[in-house]
Amino acid sequence: MADQISARATRRLGYSVAVAVNVFMLWIMNSLLEWGWPSWLTDEFDQVLPIINVSIVATIIVNLAYIVYDTAWFKSMLQVGLLVISLVATIRLYQVFPFDFSAYSFNWEAVTRICLVFVCIAVGIGLIVEIVKFARAAAEAVATHQPTH
Repeated sequence: MADQISARATRRLGYSVAVAVNVFMLWIMNSLLEWGWPSWLTDEFDQVLPIINVSIVATIIVNLAYIVYDTAWFKSMLQVGLLVISLVATIRLYQVFPFDFSAYSFNWEAVTRICLVFVCIAVGIGLIVEIVKFARAAAEAVATHQPTH
């Protein structure tokens, strides 16, 4: 019993740290163009900033929810939502491509585009895995009559 309480307290601390880090990231993302850094980030970043903000704010909200309730089925269900938002954000980043690497002799554009494609594939795989985890956890919760509070 004490181990369960300790584990839950540790998870809550982790969720709280995630909230703080994401609030900081929200501030950074919304300040980059104003700072003019990095130099290869173009003004088109404003076109992807809204979906990036949605992704970060959703992550903050989900971690706040986990502080209150973090059963396996609930976490998997919310992770599915976050992964969908991440996929949309990554696709939008690929479409707008607010980067200008023309000052460099190396073809960073190709490398960045390939990386974004790999991120989409990885998020897609993660989405499938999380849907399966959600289905299993939900079925187990129903089978064991786990309370939903």
